Amino acid sequence: MNMLEIITKKKLGQALTREEITHFTRGAADGSIPDYQLAALLMAIRLNGMTARETTDLTLAMRDSGDVCDLSAIPGIKVDKHSTGGVGDTTTLVLAPLVAACGVPVAKMSGRGLGHTGGTLDKMESIAGLTVSLTEKQFVDQVNAIGLAVIGQTASLAPADKTLYALRDVTATVDSLPLIASSIMSKKLASGADAIVLDVKTGSGALMETVEDAIGLAKAMAEIGQLAGKPVRAIVTGMGQPLGTHIGNALEVKEAIDVLSGRVRGDLLEVALLLGSHMLVVGGKTEDTDAARAMLVAALDSGAGLEKLRAMITAQGGDATCVDDVMKLPQPALIREVKVGRTGYITAMDTEALGYAAQAMGAGRVQKTDVIDPAVGYILPVRIGDAVTADTTLCTLYARNEADAIKAEAAIRTAITIGDKPVTRPPLCYAVVTAKGVETLN
Repeated sequence: MNMLEIITKKKLGQALTREEITHFTRGAADGSIPDYQLAALLMAIRLNGMTARETTDLTLAMRDSGDVCDLSAIPGIKVDKHSTGGVGDTTTLVLAPLVAACGVPVAKMSGRGLGHTGGTLDKMESIAGLTVSLTEKQFVDQVNAIGLAVIGQTASLAPADKTLYALRDVTATVDSLPLIASSIMSKKLASGADAIVLDVKTGSGALMETVEDAIGLAKAMAEIGQLAGKPVRAIVTGMGQPLGTHIGNALEVKEAIDVLSGRVRGDLLEVALLLGSHMLVVGGKTEDTDAARAMLVAALDSGAGLEKLRAMITAQGGDATCVDDVMKLPQPALIREVKVGRTGYITAMDTEALGYAAQAMGAGRVQKTDVIDPAVGYILPVRIGDAVTADTTLCTLYARNEADAIKAEAAIRTAITIGDKPVTRPPLCYAVVTAKGVETLN
């Protein structure tokens, strides 16, 4: 098969056949097709798009370019959850234990962060001794034993996606809906789950800044799921401000523990309950999201969710005493409280800039080889719409040194707009998208 003909065909806006898609996907995985030809094809796809059938064929070809995890030894419907990413997004560490406590097995493979703050794995590794590297047998055995495991993706999972993703990052083709959808879904399908719940973020700190674009991505992924024979639900949620109040790896673990302990509530818990309720529905526990939410709240109030988190930490070699004493999580050299300094209202936040402020402190990576400092970050208690005074705490910095703290304070102040008139808080959730259609929540 001729790669030049495939590039030309897509350049002219024509649909590629399954065989053509499989050919270039295999070439991306094994290195037999040069980067410059793959880059040309990616730009043609970015400019001319793909049909739903093409996007699904690309997803399945990338899934099949490496290992596909076999979870058939785990009884029941295995449900996975994926977020398109944001700042202070610690939902996995809250909802996975709650969902498992309700009897739906959660066998989840997660990724690391690149840009903004760390990924779920980086957060988990801030717990002393905890490993996210398990064999497939250990992964399955742990889920069978306690109903829950969150581990790292294997190197052999969707290798074609790794090649294409790296090229997209350096060829200005990241913002292609079919390429985004196929990248996410190929890894989720390769992870072996029976059903998938997606958290598609929208706002200043999200991949899709507008609600319309987020719904478009959600619809594309739901269609892929239907064509691939997997139930998929996508929930469009807001990232116009950080989801949780804690930004930074150990700090986000602390917030998850605080939520599961019942000490704090707020947006993080609300999104976790929303996503978790849909996980229980697709997992066959109930047909009604209201009943599912009630089950999750009961698991929260009884402490069953917290005990599942403790069991997972222990099973993966971690020091679970941090669940009882969060001070056993990594601590920074410097902690400093920052006041607002004026009277007014929080009117807007540049969430992306807030993420990069944490990254600059050492909480995230610029390159994959960068080493994360798990102790650094900040707590941001203010929310859009809040009335503030000069003495209101704007943030509490957890820094390596005073120079980092000074830079972080300046970046955070720049990212937060304080006005003289009150504003309405932006919605937390916008829509639920399935292959059947879109249900608007606001």
